[in-house]
Amino acid sequence: MPDLATPLLAWYRRAARELPWRAPGFGAWGTLVSEIMLQQTPVARVIPHLEAWLERWPTAGSLAADSPSEAVRQWANLGYPRRALWLHRAAVEIRDRHAGVVPREVDALLALTGIGDYTARAVAVFAYGDRHPVVDTNTRRVLARAVGGRARPGPPAKADLAAMDALLPVDDADAAIFDAAAMELGALVCTARAPTCDTCPIEHLCAWRAADYPDTGDARRRQARYEGSDRQARGAILKVLREASEHAVAQDAVASDWPDARQRDRAIDSLIADGLIEADGGALRLPR
Repeated sequence: MPDLATPLLAWYRRAARELPWRAPGFGAWGTLVSEIMLQQTPVARVIPHLEAWLERWPTAGSLAADSPSEAVRQWANLGYPRRALWLHRAAVEIRDRHAGVVPREVDALLALTGIGDYTARAVAVFAYGDRHPVVDTNTRRVLARAVGGRARPGPPAKADLAAMDALLPVDDADAAIFDAAAMELGALVCTARAPTCDTCPIEHLCAWRAADYPDTGDARRRQARYEGSDRQARGAILKVLREASEHAVAQDAVASDWPDARQRDRAIDSLIADGLIEADGGALRLPR
């Protein structure tokens, strides 16, 4: 196994971006919120939402004391709004099970609503400094190229954690930095479409480079286009209800100009099933 840690740690210490969640004392609650917001959402879009969220709800307890509808409303257009509901439910669980303190143990984090393998380990590592492998999309691409010699990673798998664990430094602090550094390398240098290999701190160790950059195919599932999708219809409906403040809106008036009435009704049904909106007689509202 190549020693990726030494050059990657040195690179990260001089090249890492200054991001809110990397500031000293940012805290476990802020880390948890940021990690949930960052799922499938670019950093630039997340930062203003994160700052507004933490200004309004600086602790899990403060969010738990508010209504789910306010969480959905504050989420605004960040996308994948079920994350707002999951975050609210997790805040209630943190308040009720952990006296308002975000737990440190991975198993306890995994028991919270909406928290998966990545987020649980990210909180344990980046908030508490514990030693765990943390693997996101960027890390998986770095592992696929530098270690596996492949142009792109395959679908996410448990083996990714084992592969990352084998590379982690023994020291807890260095391991946490290495987790962050691998993600940063994938985000800034070892990018999906245009990697800048000539600036990569581990180019001399990269198996993909040594093999002359073979095109090994792409087994990833393609995301459906957003324009004209059910996701877009759901977003249009949620926008109306967010802007309606505390009031219910007659169902016939919600996104009434949507070009496909069947898709609109299907989107309403799916939002109700997901708990993101509620039917109130012949009207719709955000969850109370």
